Amino acid sequence: MDVTVPILILAIPLFMFLLLGLTGMKMSHKLAGTLGTLGMGTVLVLAYVTAFTYFFGGAPEFIDAAGNRLQYLVFDQTWLAFTQNLVIKIGFLLDPISAMMLVVITTISFMVHLYSLGYMRDHHGVYEHGFQRFYAFLSLFSFSMLGLVVAPNIFQMYIFWELVGASSYLLIGFYYRKPSAVSASKKAFIVTRFADLGFLIGILVLSYYTGTFNFTDFTSSAVAGMEGVTQVNIHTAEGILNIFQSSPAPMFMGASVLTWALVLIFMGGMGKSAMLPLHIWLPDAMEGPTPVSALIHAATMVVAGVYLVARLFPLYLMEESALMIITVVGALTALYAAMVACTQVDIKRVLAFSTISQIAFMMVSLGVARMDIHHGLGYMASMFHLFTHAMFKALLFLGAGALIHAIGSNDYTDMHGLRKYMPITHITFLIGCLAIAGIIPFSGFFSKDEILSSCLGNSTIAYVWMSAVAGLTAFYMFRLYYLIFWWKEHKVHEGHHAPHDQPWVMSLPLIILAVISCVAGFIPFGNLVSWNGVPYDFMAHFNWSVAAVSLVVAIAGIALATVMYRKENELPAKFKNAVPALWRWCHHRFYWDELYMFITHRIIFGCICRPLAWFDRHIIDGTMDSFATITNKASDAIKPLQSGQVQMYVWYYLIGALALGGITYICLL
Repeated sequence: MDVTVPILILAIPLFMFLLLGLTGMKMSHKLAGTLGTLGMGTVLVLAYVTAFTYFFGGAPEFIDAAGNRLQYLVFDQTWLAFTQNLVIKIGFLLDPISAMMLVVITTISFMVHLYSLGYMRDHHGVYEHGFQRFYAFLSLFSFSMLGLVVAPNIFQMYIFWELVGASSYLLIGFYYRKPSAVSASKKAFIVTRFADLGFLIGILVLSYYTGTFNFTDFTSSAVAGMEGVTQVNIHTAEGILNIFQSSPAPMFMGASVLTWALVLIFMGGMGKSAMLPLHIWLPDAMEGPTPVSALIHAATMVVAGVYLVARLFPLYLMEESALMIITVVGALTALYAAMVACTQVDIKRVLAFSTISQIAFMMVSLGVARMDIHHGLGYMASMFHLFTHAMFKALLFLGAGALIHAIGSNDYTDMHGLRKYMPITHITFLIGCLAIAGIIPFSGFFSKDEILSSCLGNSTIAYVWMSAVAGLTAFYMFRLYYLIFWWKEHKVHEGHHAPHDQPWVMSLPLIILAVISCVAGFIPFGNLVSWNGVPYDFMAHFNWSVAAVSLVVAIAGIALATVMYRKENELPAKFKNAVPALWRWCHHRFYWDELYMFITHRIIFGCICRPLAWFDRHIIDGTMDSFATITNKASDAIKPLQSGQVQMYVWYYLIGALALGGITYICLL
């Protein structure tokens, strides 16, 4: 495969970032936005060509004689060499999940670029302050995510992982004049940096004992033995397991080093994908522009943790305890976020907690995946849901942006009865709600059903738990839908225009994403992205009994939301009064933010930092100040000795000489 196209996929967004960042202020707003959108459109075409060539080209470097899809290094250049084996390279890796992510990232990014041409203007056509800077940051974020998913080694992934964190910080804090936006950007940056510390330690531990950073070594080829261990002549995943579990391999707190390395790496994924207890940054990140929410929190940044686990899945498959941790964390996060979403009034925060819950679905799917359960169905289902969720969640966020742009508020109490005023937004938003609720024939039905099937094959408890979360998802999404588009008629305030659908640059992305959400479920995904590159016809193994149960649960959730929220009534208030404690805890996000504030301000700052600060100021600084004070006083005391009178100097000399003589005499005795 020619390296020109892959290089351009990374080079164009980087070039657009530099161009718009350095010269954007000298351009008109329209020109800067057009250039940024055309640049991402070009990357979109190149990514589609690359993915199509990989999946359907039939070249021998992409597919073997048995029809299995192979990993292919387009290019791989050495950057840093620590040892003969431990080498950091910069390259471009094509395999089923990286090719799929190229399609997802470029599609959503292009839609956001196009949508922002309309969103980042007010009703009078005036562009937002910093419009060129906004498009420069979008290009930087796209470059970072693309570099992350095509990384051939875990160290390159970590470099772009941090670039993603930096660019998301810039986008979340775009409205830097708002204190809430500044606080949200710092919160996201600090929380994810804390998680990334664990990721870095895990990388160092894993690379130290395996002698490699390369994903191809981790997943497909043999590795050399470590110190005290002979050559391993089996595939790397099993070879690494033998290395870590052999007698020379160290143990820590009853677990092998491999277990700790994988758990620490998963910690980085927990931060990026907002898993409990590192989820607190994502709801506050809604302070950024709504297109940023669609880009970061729907399809790209938040799925980086899922992609990380999927990329190293052969290693996770060898450690049952690590997969159990992933399953438990994902299941708890999914239920927690779904319960909180049922009580929020800010539509972007409802979608934010929905994102947390759906990402947790993907994590659970990876956690329950085993080779003996339908040939790794959970792995394929996780990637399938990643793809479908990206489309319908971006649709929902962009639909929310259209509503906010028309009404000027994030609060659903200002948005009742909008279906008559905004028909395009209404229909497309409804399609997104049906997809995420898992209603046939929309895409979410197929991907979510595969996740539930994989859960059933592994654990009945996991299946029942995640089915309940799926029912809650249908309930809170249609609660949001009815409160926005039904409930009661919207009242147009005097002097204000009636709400209406947005211009074509905002409506077209909604229509395209809605169409994709309708048809994506029929893509033969198992033939394209499946475990170990082996095609898997999931439609031939489709579990209709699981599908029927999940459909009944989803319809029940929608029916309950219809009864409670389609028309204005007293049922929501009665429910709130019936379980006030539960409603209050859900509304306040189970007080996680308050807990973090207590730990940081009361314990860390108050009980630890304040005494340390006192010790630093009074003991350390006081000691140094005492030395200076003593020196100053001593110098003041001997100042009279420097009178300038020769007679006095002779007198001091004689006294000193006599004193030295006396001391010498005493010592000689």
